[in-house]
Amino acid sequence: MPKRAPDFPTQLLQVNTRLKMGGLGLQIEQRGNRLNLRGVLPPRPGSDRLRPYQQRLPLKLPATIEGLKQAEQEAKIIAAQILQNTFDWQRYQIHLTIPRSGLSHWEQQYQAFEEFFFAQPQRSARAASTRTTWNSAYRPYLAKLGTILQEHPSLSLPEGIYKTIRSFDYESRSRQLCCTALSAFADFLQLDLPQPLKELAGSYHGGKAHSRQLPSDREILLWYDRIPNPHWRFVYGLMATYGLRNHEVFFSDYSALRQGDPEATLQVLDTTKTGEHEVWPFLPDWVDRFDLRNPQLPNVNCNLTTTTLQAIGQRVTRQFRRYNLPFSPYDLRHAWAVRTIHLGLPDTVAAKMMGHSVMIHNRTYHKWITRRDQQRAVHTALSNHASKLQESSG
Repeated sequence: MPKRAPDFPTQLLQVNTRLKMGGLGLQIEQRGNRLNLRGVLPPRPGSDRLRPYQQRLPLKLPATIEGLKQAEQEAKIIAAQILQNTFDWQRYQIHLTIPRSGLSHWEQQYQAFEEFFFAQPQRSARAASTRTTWNSAYRPYLAKLGTILQEHPSLSLPEGIYKTIRSFDYESRSRQLCCTALSAFADFLQLDLPQPLKELAGSYHGGKAHSRQLPSDREILLWYDRIPNPHWRFVYGLMATYGLRNHEVFFSDYSALRQGDPEATLQVLDTTKTGEHEVWPFLPDWVDRFDLRNPQLPNVNCNLTTTTLQAIGQRVTRQFRRYNLPFSPYDLRHAWAVRTIHLGLPDTVAAKMMGHSVMIHNRTYHKWITRRDQQRAVHTALSNHASKLQESSG
């Protein structure tokens, strides 16, 4: 029987392994039905960058075995040119996915930053969450900057950055996100700003949960029974029991639940915003109360090539409003966290199960954590006092 030829993904891996072992500093990647090169390349013509940085070079070669052979040869040629300082972008300008001719200097800077953002190794490994972060936390503020520069052509780029930041209310979440996005953009362009942008962000702490917003366990049980659709009842019960983010409901492994695991844990998948983590139910008896061992998710588009984690999360929020629930999906998550505090679960463990840092956990739930610690200290002090009185009387 003739030996079967390796499939395309296997051959792509083999080629990249050869390139890596050869120390060429370039890798071939497939984007759709085309091939790109990715690696540290010299700045493009007209770029404000002075040193080489991580970039993509679209080759416009098909993602086929033959195209892969050509891409490997191209990678070797480009690696040699970089070593000899003879690499010239002009030769490859025709390969750019977006033509640079006719674009303003600002547009070139924006596109270069966007390419750089997605090319970071820690981001390219999690494309879905990276796209969500870009669309929600970077693109809106860069677009605002572009609009301000267009409306005020006399402004320099640093002046435009400061004007963009000041267009948002001081100590608002929008201003904080704007400072983060434009600070990264300025660092990318190596701009020498007279005032660090973090000084303009303020001290917004929007992650704090307020007690008046959080439903009691009794209210959670009451409203579960008022949701008419069994699929959305499952989503509601799951978020209440495991403290999941909206989109995590659709990107979790429910095999332990289905198989009757007594601990009833579930695994949030790596596709999500903060990566893979395991979660235990609080309260465990809610697993049966909400019939969570029989997952029945609603029909929601979860194909991350056509949607985003943010859009999936917004679908959940809209559904809560449709059923006139008096609290948001995130209130269920906050209520889960506060429940673990009252039950004495260590903050480090709770933070890990929620998929965020201990610092964020302590900041968000500071009020409840402080009261728990004070209560423990009071009980210890009173217990010690009672022991001393008993000793003296004895």
